[in-house]
Amino acid sequence: MRINFDPSELDRNTFYKLLTAVVVPRPIAWVSTTNRDSGTDNLAPHSFFTVSCVSPPIVQFTSVGRKDSVRNVEETGEFVVNLAPEHMFEQINQTATDFPSDVSEFDAVGIAREPSLRVKPPRVAASPVALECELHSTVRLGDSTVVFGRVVHAAVSEAVMVDGHPDVKKLRPLARMGKNEWGTLGELWEINRIPLEEWPDLLGR
Repeated sequence: MRINFDPSELDRNTFYKLLTAVVVPRPIAWVSTTNRDSGTDNLAPHSFFTVSCVSPPIVQFTSVGRKDSVRNVEETGEFVVNLAPEHMFEQINQTATDFPSDVSEFDAVGIAREPSLRVKPPRVAASPVALECELHSTVRLGDSTVVFGRVVHAAVSEAVMVDGHPDVKKLRPLARMGKNEWGTLGELWEINRIPLEEWPDLLGR
């Protein structure tokens, strides 16, 4: 038996809590941007984040409401997606505080920067992965803005590389769950995709 929910009959926050409780786990884009006029560096976590395309390489994050990240990206055309590692859990949460736009979360929380190679916004020095992006486009959807960025440079810490590839067990990425819940890696499985030509044998044909 299932419980049914009609979004047209529920208020926005109630259905928001439902969606974010069932669309899990959600990877976190820890987005750094720079204010065009003041030069203030902004840093904020966004859990509506994914890869949109690989050729060209496009990532996307969604900002609910008109936040500093979106304004800065639209004005400068640049941002950095920093991986949100487990060991920075509390600092990542602190950067979600609604600081005034002229306050840098890097400075308020005490997070070290490092310069990017292709864009002006800095990277998070202690994050093992930084994807430097140039704005591709934005899409307004209701009260949210979806930001699409073309990855122009990827910087990955040598410490998380195994056989030339990032190892997820070394990355230890954080994810958002429902309510105020966060999570990280649990049990992992590895399995190869089944080629189509193997299906006749599996089906007994």
